[in-house]
Amino acid sequence: MRSRPVRRLAAMPLTLLAGPANAGKVALLLDRYLNDIDREPVLIVPNRADIDRVERDLLERTGALLGGQIGTFDDLFETIARSNGHHRPLVTDAQRTLLVRDVVARARLSELGRSARFAGFADALGAAVSELESGLVEPDELDGELGELVRAYRAELDRLGLWDRDLERRHAAERVAGELGAWDGRPVYAYGFEDLTGAQWALLEALAGRADVAVSLPYEPGRAVFSSLEQTAGDLARLADGRIEELPPGYHRYAHPALAHLERALFSDETAEPPPSEGAVRFLEGAGARGAVELVADEIAELIRAGTSPDAIVVVCPSLERYRTVLDTAFGALGLPYSVEGRVRLGQTAFGHALLSLLRFAWLGGGRAELYAFMRSPFSGLRRDHVDFLEGRLRGRAVHTPARVEEETVKLRGQGLPFLEALRSAASPLAAVRGLAGTMLGSAYGHESPPADASARLDLRAHETVLRLLDELGGWQELGQAIGVEDIAAALERAQLRLGSPADVGRVAVLDLLRARTRRYEIVFVLGLEEGSLPRRAETPRLLDDDLRRELEASSRARLPRPEPVARERYLFYTACTRPTRRLYLVREAATDDGSPREPSPFWDDVRALFDPHDTARWTERRPLSALVQPLADAPSERERLRAAAALAATDTAGARELARAYGWERRIDRALCAFRRSTALTHPLVLEELGARATFSVTELESFAECSSIWLLERLVDPRTIDGEVDARLRGSVAHQTLYRFFSGLPKALKIDRVEAARLDEALAFLRECFHDALAGHVHGRLELTDVQRHELEQSLWRDLEQFARLEAESELPLVPRRFEVLFGGERSAPELRRGLDLGGFALTGKIDRIDVDPFSARGIVQDYKSGASAHSAQQIDSELKLQIPLYMLVLRDLVGIEPLGGLYRALAGERKARGLLRAEAKEDGLPGFSSRDYLDDDAFWGVVDRAQDHARGFVARIRSGDVRHDPKGGGPCPSWCDLWSICRVKRA
Repeated sequence: MRSRPVRRLAAMPLTLLAGPANAGKVALLLDRYLNDIDREPVLIVPNRADIDRVERDLLERTGALLGGQIGTFDDLFETIARSNGHHRPLVTDAQRTLLVRDVVARARLSELGRSARFAGFADALGAAVSELESGLVEPDELDGELGELVRAYRAELDRLGLWDRDLERRHAAERVAGELGAWDGRPVYAYGFEDLTGAQWALLEALAGRADVAVSLPYEPGRAVFSSLEQTAGDLARLADGRIEELPPGYHRYAHPALAHLERALFSDETAEPPPSEGAVRFLEGAGARGAVELVADEIAELIRAGTSPDAIVVVCPSLERYRTVLDTAFGALGLPYSVEGRVRLGQTAFGHALLSLLRFAWLGGGRAELYAFMRSPFSGLRRDHVDFLEGRLRGRAVHTPARVEEETVKLRGQGLPFLEALRSAASPLAAVRGLAGTMLGSAYGHESPPADASARLDLRAHETVLRLLDELGGWQELGQAIGVEDIAAALERAQLRLGSPADVGRVAVLDLLRARTRRYEIVFVLGLEEGSLPRRAETPRLLDDDLRRELEASSRARLPRPEPVARERYLFYTACTRPTRRLYLVREAATDDGSPREPSPFWDDVRALFDPHDTARWTERRPLSALVQPLADAPSERERLRAAAALAATDTAGARELARAYGWERRIDRALCAFRRSTALTHPLVLEELGARATFSVTELESFAECSSIWLLERLVDPRTIDGEVDARLRGSVAHQTLYRFFSGLPKALKIDRVEAARLDEALAFLRECFHDALAGHVHGRLELTDVQRHELEQSLWRDLEQFARLEAESELPLVPRRFEVLFGGERSAPELRRGLDLGGFALTGKIDRIDVDPFSARGIVQDYKSGASAHSAQQIDSELKLQIPLYMLVLRDLVGIEPLGGLYRALAGERKARGLLRAEAKEDGLPGFSSRDYLDDDAFWGVVDRAQDHARGFVARIRSGDVRHDPKGGGPCPSWCDLWSICRVKRA
């Protein structure tokens, strides 16, 4: 759209009402609006949410409104732009996004080419175009590739016969400035605007030449808190040409003196004596976001119990997104009614998340997680237990690719997935989504009774948002534009919907700083008073930096305001602190969730400096990270009182029991006390009977008991397992052990050799690879469906370890020859002579020896135990750390296999791969040369280690049979770092 020459009309002075916050500017503006009601005045408010609130305020003043118009700047722009019949249809936000992406895709860029490859570039360009157009910058005024993109965008709008919102605003401002019939002389009143865009300024300037215009602006000359408004104030003052009414401070007329003092002294050079705060200004410090918000929730609960109406309370957050989840938790626990006034992405609602999950699976190559996120939701129409069963089967086999996920799901169900079939059989993608959205609501809520609770209303708004967006995309198709499934999914992911509104009466309002600046409440909580949260970190300019702004403003009539970020934050904080009439709470996180200290915001310090230090200390409440419960007298609900009583039981059991009897909590307090005691011993008669009757125990089981008897309980009896099939240490160890078993047992037949020889290493490695592939096929392929990355990592890392192990075998000077492998003893599949196990008097030991190497010229040999990790234990560690395998295997070798034991070795497959173990010194020269000297022990020491291992085994068996389970990590220290059972272990935590 080319701008027309503008015919300037004779200017009439604008009336400017200026003054500090709460000086009565808006009240005076509304009075004049009512006085002019016969002239059909127009009142411009900052947000659409303010319209109902202002109408209620006016009705309280006059009883009835029989004229006038109340709306936002955009409402006024739209009315003017469409009143002469030359208006073009408006491109919607979703359509505009598609248009901008199409412009970027067709452009040939060099300087911006690298940036344009990223998805966020189109969004940055759209924001820059919007700012340039709202600032009345002509495309021809822009140089370089940014100018080319803006001109291409404008040309595409012209081709389609459309305007965007900013072009409509420009058209309206130019109409009022250049057409006599564009405005009928009605007076205009406006408030709540600090940074006027170019289009807004042009409209005000044009209206001031056609009618009476009055604008309210919070401003005091020379005061630092209003420095971000200096340009706006100066421009309005020049347009007012002397018609400026400066109102004196008026906050003291209806607010506590401490609040009035804060308004006058904050970010000011005034040094007036502070009045006693008397609790009108309070400070809350909590550990972590949740701790801080819980303090707020407790205060609000106390206020409501004392008679304060919930809708007289507001919580102001620097970022609604950051605090929304924490507010849900803290306020929900106390049953506080609240309403978040803001917008949320469609995908953050239950309805939107389910819808997008299914579309990602069906259209964008999503996997198991996406399909089952939809199936598990109430919108799928499937039973939750049925879906859990299906997903458990798929996760156990690591099925993840889309085709396999769908194939296996259908096979397990015995029938198809109707929602996928309907999605694929629809006439078009838009029709498919429309039909799916309707089916989802019917599945979740039925068709008989309408949903009425808060979550259902949010789902209904999400459904309405989806239908409205589909209508917009359908309109884009009608213009001859192509829309793919990726475009639909992206549009749905970008879509937003409203959470709450000022009409939600009887609820605590939760607002951001921008929305709060035009409201008034009795009680105000301001969150985020820690460094980094307020003032917020400034965003880095992207396509439209400050230098380009100044250049455009200097060379044209463009208006591109961008106040200094800290000055803007200072003003918004000032307005938040001046919203209450009764009490102000400032809230900060004194520490992070993990206990690290956080510095306060400079704004926190600025407010505290305004009052007497003793006064601020008196009205400061702190809750440390260790304060898990509130004092009993202050607990706001029965749940919190019960938690306080349970905590009291840790130090004063008698007092807690007395309190429990008074409230009827005897059973609850008993359960709480049991939680503190957390008895570890097994006491159930059937369990003890079964353990006492056991006649066999595996060696690895007893070694686990030696590590910690709680680990034994959980791993051997409880036996928790992950639902996901994954590549873990156990799987890697199984593949490695099976490979080495196949390799060493097959060498005599495959290569006609008994051990790996250096001269035939290449042949041995080729045979090892065959054995490796066979082991992979048996343990991984067909059982787990690994990704290419997982499969490659598993194969490459394991093969590296196995190859190096084989090379070390070829270099070994050990004269012993591998003879027996995977030697089972004490089991049904054991050889007959080994089936009885190792008898230790009253019980027998079972197990499996990885490998036995023997002397070809005598009945002597050693045991080798493979370790898939990098650790191998020395003789001293075997004895001191209760490693029972090697010592007890010596007895198996001697008493069951019939071979004189020379020792045993741990063979680490990773790391340095050093062989360490327990060896007899007499065999150092002729049987076992080349190992660490500290691992060789004389016969007395050698058999002493074996005897102590037997004694330990007998002691552990006696404890197992009696149910003597403790939390007893080996060495008496804390839990080992590698143990991941802490979440279900009975270790005492309080």
